[in-house]
Parts: sequence; C-alpha cells; structure tokens
Amino acid sequence: MAYVAVKGGEQAILNTHRLISETRRGDQALAELTLAQISAQFGLAVDRVMAEGSIYDRELAALALKQAQGDMIEAIFLLRAYRTTLPRIAASEPVDTSEMAIRRRVSATFKDIPGGQVLGPTYDFTHRLLDFALATEGQERPQAALAAAPLDEEVPRVIDLLDSEGLIEEESDDGQEEVFDLTREPMSFPAGRDQRLQNLARGDEGFVLGLAYSTLRGYGHNHPFVGELRLGEVMVEIVPEELGFPVAIAEITVTECQMINQFRGSAEKPPQFTRGYGLTFGHNERKVMAMSLVDRAMRAGELGEDVRYPAQDEEFVLSHADNVEANGFVTHFKLPHYVDFQGELQLVRQLRAEHEATREAAQMKEAAE
Repeated sequence: MAYVAVKGGEQAILNTHRLISETRRGDQALAELTLAQISAQFGLAVDRVMAEGSIYDRELAALALKQAQGDMIEAIFLLRAYRTTLPRIAASEPVDTSEMAIRRRVSATFKDIPGGQVLGPTYDFTHRLLDFALATEGQERPQAALAAAPLDEEVPRVIDLLDSEGLIEEESDDGQEEVFDLTREPMSFPAGRDQRLQNLARGDEGFVLGLAYSTLRGYGHNHPFVGELRLGEVMVEIVPEELGFPVAIAEITVTECQMINQFRGSAEKPPQFTRGYGLTFGHNERKVMAMSLVDRAMRAGELGEDVRYPAQDEEFVLSHADNVEANGFVTHFKLPHYVDFQGELQLVRQLRAEHEATREAAQMKEAAE
C-alpha cells in the first residue's frame, strides 16, 4: 500500500508540472511573451527581481518572471537558486555613486541644488487614472522632449552641503575593512551596518515598506527628509591580480537614497542630523526610501537611543525581511503534516473527555448537595 501511495503521488506531481506549463502559456491563440518584451515593458518588475534576487541580469530576471507567471517572490526564489550555481570570479571595487550618469535626481531638502532637480521617469506626477489608450495596440506614443542643455558635469551630493558645515554626522567607514557577505555567510548578531544594509537590499519590499511606515507613525521616532534620491548608471570595476589596476567590466542601473533624520544629540555627540541609506539594483525608489528609513531606525542603539520598537530591533527585522525564507516557511505548511495533526487531534480529544468528566462530576456534586 505504501508503494502504491508513493507512485500515485509521484504521478500527481508530474501532472502538476504539465498543468503549470499549460496555465503559464495561457491561450495558444495569443502570441507568447518574449524575454525582450518582459525586460523592456515590465522594467520595474524586472528591477525588483534583480534587486531581491541579488543578481544583475535583466534577461535572467525576465526569464524568472515568465517562468513564475509574474509571481515576484517565486521569480526572486528562482533567481537566488540560480545564483548559488555561479562561480565567483572576482570581487568588484566599491561603486562610486558620485560619478553616476544621472537620469533622475531629486531633493526634498533644498529647492535649488548644484546640478539642478532632474525629475526623470517617475509616476509621482501622474493622476493614477487608468489610461485606456494603452489597451490600443500599435498606437503611436508621445516622446519626451530633449533637454535644452546637458546636465552639469559636476553634480555633487546634496548631503555634502550639510557635511561641509558639520551639521550631519560623519561617515566613519573608510572602505578598507572587509565587507560582510550575506550571500556566503549566515546572519550573525549583533549585525554590522554592512550586513544590515545587504539584508535590507535583498529583503521583501512590502515588509521593508511596512516597517518604514511604522517608524513614521511613532514606532521609531523617525522625522526624515529626502536629502537626495538618485537614479542612473554607474560603472562596475574589478582589479585583476595580473594587472594591478581597475578595469571596467559593466555599467549597471542603480537607485540610491540618502535620508536625513533628526538627532537630539547625546553626552558624547552634539545635536546634528543623522543618515539613513538605501541602494539597490535597477529602478527601485520605494524600496531604497523604505530601506534608508529602516537603516536609520536600526542605528538607534549605536546612537544612544532607546530600542523599543520592531523596526529598531535588528534581530526582528533581519530575521524576517527575507521573502524567500518567509515564503519557504509559510509554504511548508502545505506539505503533509498527518502524523503531527493526529497527535494534536488525540490530545484535544483526551482533553475534551477530561473536561466533560470534570463538568459531569461537578454537576453530580451540585445535585447531591
């Protein structure tokens, strides 16, 4: 009987694979989506999958989305799994975002900034109304006008304006220490900021956004200002041992957010602004803003602030931010738990019998009195 059950289960699983293939393809009369179409027209979805999947490859991210039928977390899982099969050839040099080829750059702290505000591609100023013209295929779309003049070559970080006056904390990291690698080492506590930022960059956008929102509603004492939000392309460089000097190997799109937060000061430090930071692959503004808010919240301990809320608790945040881990744990409840449940069922029946016996004994005692 056990052998028959196993064979039957195997056949059922093979059939689900076929059903997945059918439902994924959909109506055979419709043209199949190509990876190029997904990459070009679902760019923000591709960017999120790359960011949380920890691998910069638009074609692979598009493939994962197609295979997962648009399920973001499943696509991220697929990309993460593929990543584990890749050899590590070299480690890149730190990316210099001050040299970014900017497509979008805004600041909420100063109106006039060196290099100017660059709105770029954003939904911030749309009316959030369904555009039924998009349902019409082959229609000519409006083209953006060219800028009257190119951007200034020098586009300094807005946060450097405060830095020059000593109004914001100094960044202590000189980039010389070995960086924690969350893709190769398990999480450890207490976690350094490098580990925390890696975890947030790979973390589920919705979870990080919810935590960030909690800090703004009194559960983290954040009063933030967007010092600068940047979207653009940066060069990735490595230093081959045989050459001894940096060589550019790729140009990638990144989004960066520098968040400015209040800090009342402590016995050791004067009142000043503090920093929250976010950086991800691709165009992920909501993610980097949420990331920078949670980054600042988790710095409460090092800044001498009380740690009282979930977003400030690094063990809570880092242990639950990863959507691949969370998905695996929640989804495993669909697997057979027959033996466990039978044990629980027997226990509940026994407790109910004891409860009923106690109740009947109490009733008999009352009747006798």
